[in-house]
Amino acid sequence: MKIHLTSVFVDDQAKALRFYTDVLGFVKKHDVPLGETDRWLTVVSPEEPDGTELLLEPSHHPAVKPYRDALVADGIPLAQFAVDDVRAEYERLRERGVRFIQDPLEMGPVTTAVFDDTCGNLIQIASQA
Repeated sequence: MKIHLTSVFVDDQAKALRFYTDVLGFVKKHDVPLGETDRWLTVVSPEEPDGTELLLEPSHHPAVKPYRDALVADGIPLAQFAVDDVRAEYERLRERGVRFIQDPLEMGPVTTAVFDDTCGNLIQIASQA
């Protein structure tokens, strides 16, 4: 068994696609219209184009808003992405206008940082020494 797909709920799929591709550096994998306004929209790492897909899922379900609001209020990231060097990625993303709510923090062999994805979620980046 392996993880094939996971998702983040987003308020606006077009905005999310721009952020996750143009700012973070993921690449679009699938973009299939679903109904009048929604899409099956996934991104992947350019380093693993056949790897795990991230679904940019519309946040229409009534449970999504209170769930995400509670996570954000408590500073809990919805997802974590692995990077080679958190400090370097932190600087690269800050230069692109990304707002971090947690600067790089070393916790033993792991360094993390947390940013706002502009789509309603907190995302953590992490690297191991």
